[in-house]
Amino acid sequence: MNNTPDFIDSELTIRDEKRSRFHVIPIPMETSVSYGGGTARGPRAILDASQQLEAWDGRSLPVEWGIYTTPPVVCKGSVEQILDRIKQSVTRTLSFNALPVILGGEHTVTLGALQALKKSGSPSFGIVQIDAHADLRESYEGSPLSHACVMRRATQDLGIPLVQIGVRALCREEEQFRQEQNISFFDARDLHLLGMPEQLFPPDFPDHIYITLDVDGLDPSVIRATGTPVPGGISWHDTLTLLEKSISGKKVLGFDVVELAPVPGDHASDFAAAQLVYSTMGIIQRKGI
Repeated sequence: MNNTPDFIDSELTIRDEKRSRFHVIPIPMETSVSYGGGTARGPRAILDASQQLEAWDGRSLPVEWGIYTTPPVVCKGSVEQILDRIKQSVTRTLSFNALPVILGGEHTVTLGALQALKKSGSPSFGIVQIDAHADLRESYEGSPLSHACVMRRATQDLGIPLVQIGVRALCREEEQFRQEQNISFFDARDLHLLGMPEQLFPPDFPDHIYITLDVDGLDPSVIRATGTPVPGGISWHDTLTLLEKSISGKKVLGFDVVELAPVPGDHASDFAAAQLVYSTMGIIQRKGI
């Protein structure tokens, strides 16, 4: 990712590392994708597409809070080595009291961010996951650090509460684990049949949250360029509404957008992913605490 542009570079007035509220961290990790490949190119595609974004998102100006783009995390070596570099990068961002915005890369990158937050002494927090897949397997294709296991590691190993939104592809093992751990979920079919839930969180859910946005959580009509584009996903406007419901009155500690696998000529997917990043920043600016 040589000569990587800054996120929404042409519209930035504050890009200083110490003064920016948002730190965008590109992580071109691709070690365990299990169907379509290409997630290593996702961060660069989002950064390139972000050059076409409008600074005014229709309701707010996230650029006013400052957006700093870090150097890409080096994704060579073992998964453990990559996760350690992610932790170091996120920890540096937290040292500036900034909010990490991770661009994946495969979904395993989320684990490095969560480990950094736990190690930093951040307040107790929960995870909001928008995804087509539950990612709750104990192991997948021989690895407990597969992208298909990231939420298992978060809940079982790190003890972080979880709310899942938009899932429509999971195995029996994952369904049983959900029941055993009492994980809250609003699957895509339920959202279709029952509409938008009034309350997303159980009463004891933490006031601080981390949001992980797998682009396959959205319907392929919105973002098709992903490894496993599962039909029946969440529409664009419903996704933003769900994010507003999630963020309203909560303190967001960080978020990621992962699993974009760019396809030549599919500018719509790249741009939608970049817009999703920026729109989430805007919602945090307007709705968060």
